[in-house]
Amino acid sequence: MKVLIVGSGGREHAIAWKAAKSSRVDKIYCAPGNAGISEIAECVDIGAMEFEKLAAFAKEQGIDLTVIGMDDPLVGGIVDVFEQEGLRVFGPKKNAAILEGSKAFSKDLMKKYGIPTAGYETFDSPETAMEYLETSKYPVVLKADGLALGKGVLICNTKDEAMAGVKTLMLDKQFGAAGNTIVVEEFMTGREVSVLSFVDGKTIKIMTSAQDHKRAKDGDQGLNTGGMGTFSPSPFYTEEIDEFCKKNIYQATVDAMKAEGREFKGIIFFGLMLTAEGPKVLEYNARFGDPETQVVLPRMKNDIIDVFERCIDGTLDEVELDFEDNAAVCVVLASEGYPEKYEKGYEIHGLDNFKDKDSYFVFHAGTRAENGRIVTNGGRVLGVTATGTDLKTARANAYEAAKWIGFANKYMRSDIGKAIDEG
Repeated sequence: MKVLIVGSGGREHAIAWKAAKSSRVDKIYCAPGNAGISEIAECVDIGAMEFEKLAAFAKEQGIDLTVIGMDDPLVGGIVDVFEQEGLRVFGPKKNAAILEGSKAFSKDLMKKYGIPTAGYETFDSPETAMEYLETSKYPVVLKADGLALGKGVLICNTKDEAMAGVKTLMLDKQFGAAGNTIVVEEFMTGREVSVLSFVDGKTIKIMTSAQDHKRAKDGDQGLNTGGMGTFSPSPFYTEEIDEFCKKNIYQATVDAMKAEGREFKGIIFFGLMLTAEGPKVLEYNARFGDPETQVVLPRMKNDIIDVFERCIDGTLDEVELDFEDNAAVCVVLASEGYPEKYEKGYEIHGLDNFKDKDSYFVFHAGTRAENGRIVTNGGRVLGVTATGTDLKTARANAYEAAKWIGFANKYMRSDIGKAIDEG
């Protein structure tokens, strides 16, 4: 079969890599792709938001399955466009992708259906938000309602910081229209855990757990980023927590979306906070996480194409997900200055070191081919993933492999998975 993957990051590279392992797949296309993806797929120069062009391409090439990796096209309604053209596509429709597209919607959904989350208020005007913050208990969390590349979340320790945050989001429009509405949320403490799941509208199947590192600097300092590294599984995600979440969060979310007339088919990413009062939902995403995908898929034994198709067909209850009894760690190699200002176009050396190695992977995020060379083309450049018998071994392997690659301006956190050592 022919498969089209929409996106250009490390997540899409990991999906393409996993899809290429399916015996059912003959040909993979990726739009627009990147230099790493081009080694296993034919990259097509069509943007992820060019829905009609993508659908026309899928029809012309006889694509059997399109997989949407990114949030923007999902929230924008690409699945609706493909389905109207009679094309087979994996991902939620626009009315279901709102689960990620609007934080106000998702918070209201959780409140209505009793799904555990932090207390919150929603504001459409900066004046009312600031008035509320005058008497708030600190710290608080400010969240842009819409999509903001994983960066529209501000943790404010003081009233002054919160007032400045409202200005950043709502007046200065640092994240554009995403900040037209904001959610002011109670600050939660505890371990963060990411749990990915496959959903077919009624049945949900949970993948292995992971833990992301969002802040740019060591010690969880600096600005929020799209993710600087991750590890899987999370040692803090116990069987007891899993049982609680299956009962009170996972299936409850799928059922709530169905009850709202927004049947969800695709991936639900649950961002959880393990608080003293129990697990609570930090956020939902309507697609694979990045870089969580880069540690989850290398551990997954199933044929991913088979699972995608069962989600589309509503037969997910007939499959059991199976993961290796091992661990994986991903260290993101970024451009110095990310997530703010950084330079591009530096040649990347050492990629050949990953060839013919079963336990080491390099997933391209911001790269492009130029005159026979591969150069940096983004803030997050590469995700270096390694597996091991346990988390400590996988972490050591990942950091060793990160040394194999060099480029000017290379930056990475040195403490990805440090919590593992601290136990």
